Amino acid sequence: MKQQDEWTKARKIIIMMIDLILYIGSFLLSFRLRYGAEIPIKNLEAFQGSIIYVIIGFVLVNILLGTYILYNKSLGDFLFITIIGQFIMALYIMALTFAGRWLAFPRSIILIVFFVGAILLFMWRAAVFKLYQRLSGSKRVMIVGMEKEVFEAVDNFTNTRSIRHVVTHVVLSDYYYNVRENLDNIDVVYLASQIEDAEKLRIYNLLMEKDKKFFLNTSFENLMMVRPNMMNIEDESIIEVSPFRIPSEDDIIKRWLDIIFSLLLIVVSSPIMLVAAILVKRSSEGPILYRQIRVTKEGREFEILKFRSMGITAEQESGPVLATSNDMRVTPVGKYLRALRIDELPQLFNVLKGDMSIVGPRPERPFFVSQFEQQNPHYYLRHNVRAGITGYAQVYGKYASDFNSKLNFDLIYIKQYSLILDMKIMLQTIKILFDKVSSQGLDEAERTILSEEELLSRGITVIH
Repeated sequence: MKQQDEWTKARKIIIMMIDLILYIGSFLLSFRLRYGAEIPIKNLEAFQGSIIYVIIGFVLVNILLGTYILYNKSLGDFLFITIIGQFIMALYIMALTFAGRWLAFPRSIILIVFFVGAILLFMWRAAVFKLYQRLSGSKRVMIVGMEKEVFEAVDNFTNTRSIRHVVTHVVLSDYYYNVRENLDNIDVVYLASQIEDAEKLRIYNLLMEKDKKFFLNTSFENLMMVRPNMMNIEDESIIEVSPFRIPSEDDIIKRWLDIIFSLLLIVVSSPIMLVAAILVKRSSEGPILYRQIRVTKEGREFEILKFRSMGITAEQESGPVLATSNDMRVTPVGKYLRALRIDELPQLFNVLKGDMSIVGPRPERPFFVSQFEQQNPHYYLRHNVRAGITGYAQVYGKYASDFNSKLNFDLIYIKQYSLILDMKIMLQTIKILFDKVSSQGLDEAERTILSEEELLSRGITVIH
């Protein structure tokens, strides 16, 4: 991959700086729209006094929202991110003016900036995204491995809204030979299955020599090598595999932040919870809250709290069943509570109690945990951290419909854990609240594994 094809950090910093200039410019334009040529001095001074905090907030919010990660986006994503970012900044600036000495900062300007800034920023970001697509283009992907894993991988690439990576070849046997013979027609090789180490190394050496990219799947063997620790003993460097655990000092900080955030969110969401409780009570018979045993850190069982979204007889005959999209057991009110994730707000009290965290793997029922542990010997590792209201799998695993895929996301979260990652997931959760796909249940029928004939009809070369 040539350097000019890469979207370098320097370019991203330039984009961020122009973003910031446009945002500050939207304030000045909003002052003009509100007051004309004669802007009151006290209002302008209030803006100038708070500008450094506005800048810091704007940069942090947009980094955490993933505004400057372009490869997996669509224009619709940028529109949504821009609106969400503007909304968060409006709340932040209102809080800032009350907390600081800038009460002369006019509230009408904040409202005008919301619309003016959203228009300016989206137009700029749309132009950048189109330029990015033109300069970087689509990358031709060859998927290598066993038939089942390869066809599942093609399905994932096909379902994504981004056109960054396009599957053009699949290789089902004689991996090294077929990769070498078709190297001029591809940009990326994605190894979807575990193959012999010797052959994998030959492929890797070939791709490095030809300056091509190499993608690996998230098998347990590959996940183990994420974020290794480096050690030097005499004249030898050693790679220490990091554990699937959050460091104890980080866990203490995470717990304190959970308490603070859950208290704040309970106060803010209390009117919503009151309305939800009334609607649940009036819409169907049964209790307002639904209590169910789930599994959290160290395999400990606890009673999770949710607003009831199903009838009280939902599982009397079927027994424990995973929720599906278009689940007939869900009440009309429950359908909306689930779509907006309002049914999960009572779990903030589980967080206060210490059973859950704001961010972490979603807690599962003991019945399914025992099943999943029999099917995957590494499933227990997700219980090295507290279960969460939201998590890495919920934010990034839109098309993950089986527990193995979700487990991989959970293990990635544990391996890559940081407080910044938690903040990023919390902000990204706001986005998925309005994403219909992310709030659906498990539905294997919606996940189609393409046949070889279908791949050929799509212009994908299948190599045996």
